[in-house]
Amino acid sequence: MSTTGTTPSVIGGDSHHMRTDQVRSRRRHAVIVVANPATNQHGWPVGFWAAELTHPYYELTERGIDVTIASPDGGPVEVDALSDPRDASRWSAEDLISMGFLSTPELVAKLRNTPAIAALDLSGVDALLVAGGQSPMFTYRGHEGLATAIRTMYEAEKPVAAYCHGVAALVDLRLSDGRHLVDGLTVTGFSDVEEDYGNAAAGVEIMPWRLEPALRERGANYISAGLFKPFAVRDGRLVTGQQQYSGRRVAQVVIDMLGV
Repeated sequence: MSTTGTTPSVIGGDSHHMRTDQVRSRRRHAVIVVANPATNQHGWPVGFWAAELTHPYYELTERGIDVTIASPDGGPVEVDALSDPRDASRWSAEDLISMGFLSTPELVAKLRNTPAIAALDLSGVDALLVAGGQSPMFTYRGHEGLATAIRTMYEAEKPVAAYCHGVAALVDLRLSDGRHLVDGLTVTGFSDVEEDYGNAAAGVEIMPWRLEPALRERGANYISAGLFKPFAVRDGRLVTGQQQYSGRRVAQVVIDMLGV
């Protein structure tokens, strides 16, 4: 039997793709929010960190979860240059998952025209993940469309996750009763020691403010695992991750919460 140039027949309703056991007949649906492009205080273009999209995307889709990539304002999005494994700096050269994503035309096309998070019908969405990078520290805080989406999902008792500088979206977010969402919760996010490391490498203060003290000011119990160690923490239906190496762990926690 020839195995080239033809599509093999489906046997028993299955295909050649890896099968995953599912609890429900309806496929689960997650949204990953990535930042729109911005410019920082030094005039550098900033975007989202590639691994913070690609690693959770890989984990979720491999488990049979459909993923929509959205952004706060909609439209095209760009990865931070240092997070691109093809970048001349080779800062992320070992990131094979991002290399595969950014080398796949069908996936790159999803970054050219993302839907605005406020335009999505969240009633059929099972989980919301908010990725970080450099732009979120300039664009997430105070973004009402993003805040409304997080509040809607959280108050609908669905999993909400934010990681690295994506946790910026949680700092000022209030629930419908006026309380800060993070007040009294145990959370993580990009730590002061990691900010210090980045500043030393760049020779300047990279971020306009810091997550760790801001979260504590809002009544959160901030914890971390140390410099660039993968770390995720769940408190109820909120999942937070420490930095770019924590995205897969965040996604794995969300997958467990969804029961798939």
